[in-house]
Amino acid sequence: MKVLHLISGGDTGGAKTHIINLCSKLKDLVSLKIICFMYGQFYEEVKNAGIDIDVIQQSSRFDLSVVDKIAHIVKAEDYDIIHCHGARANFIGMFLKRKIKNKPFITTVHSDFDLDFQDVFYKRVVFSFLNKLSLKRFDYFISVGSALIDKIKGLGVKENRIFLLYNGFDFSKEIHYVQKDEFLSKFFDRKVFDSKIVIGNLSRLYKVKGLDVFIKAANMVAKKYPEVIFLIGGSGPQKEFLKQMISEYNLNDRVFLLGSIKNPYDFFNSIDINVISSYSETFPYSILEATALEKCCISSKVGSVPDLIEDGKNGFLFEVGDYKGLAQKIEILLQNKDLIKEFGQLLSKKAKEKFSAENMARMQFEIYKSILSKK
Repeated sequence: MKVLHLISGGDTGGAKTHIINLCSKLKDLVSLKIICFMYGQFYEEVKNAGIDIDVIQQSSRFDLSVVDKIAHIVKAEDYDIIHCHGARANFIGMFLKRKIKNKPFITTVHSDFDLDFQDVFYKRVVFSFLNKLSLKRFDYFISVGSALIDKIKGLGVKENRIFLLYNGFDFSKEIHYVQKDEFLSKFFDRKVFDSKIVIGNLSRLYKVKGLDVFIKAANMVAKKYPEVIFLIGGSGPQKEFLKQMISEYNLNDRVFLLGSIKNPYDFFNSIDINVISSYSETFPYSILEATALEKCCISSKVGSVPDLIEDGKNGFLFEVGDYKGLAQKIEILLQNKDLIKEFGQLLSKKAKEKFSAENMARMQFEIYKSILSKK
């Protein structure tokens, strides 16, 4: 079986992590290649993972000269399946499908396509429209988690063309990170974090990530618990808004924006409680990355997160946007510190059993076989 994956190459979020974890295991089951449209961190990470990848550069997002080049590769190499990831690859895939007949085109939907470009008006209007237009041209869809299935159906897609696949993490790989003191000392004096409970939120600084909810909850907790600090790792267009919000709440000595984090495990090793405060998610990789280090997690009840976190049993969930509910769950842990370690261990055990990269690759292989049998 030969599969060609298309992805922009500029991805920094869950789609990037998904395709690296997936293809690092899937390459043992099928013959695969990844084509992306720019050089960068994604290309280097895929290359380092021993996955076959090429770059066919675009001069702009709307440069369609790449379509003929990819079509030539598909025909010359006789790929069985073309598998797209993300809005740019979907757009290219729509035109590629006109040139490649009798080959199934699949797209993995990694996030809510109505919210992907929420922070920039032009992108929200133009790119969201083009992505939905492109999506309607695909033969089959893979939903990352159960929460997006109804969303895909809303495009007029029949259920028998949609497959469910959870994100998976390679728990077998060696994880490298620096010690807590070394990492946090890059940002502030030791006295800021010494003997403190550290609560962290690692995400891109976009509206959909609900970092305003995180800061509002921090404001409530900080008034009662002086031994707690809050860290936000990541970059994005909401940086100035969040800085202003922290200042307005007088939390400059309690809530810290760390900026872009090169190695997520440095961040997760340095915190005690991991928080996901998003308004919308499918199945965020940040939970699995933190879980690999047995970190306790509190998350908004989004996407397929409840399939991993059982509220009150191996972590905590709160309703989307409910900062008071988040603050309450944080306070429960602060009052019962043994739960922080216990929940971290229980969550890690479940994640390793059900959300491994090996399981994800095997499920993806079975999906491919099912699609080819229909052909």
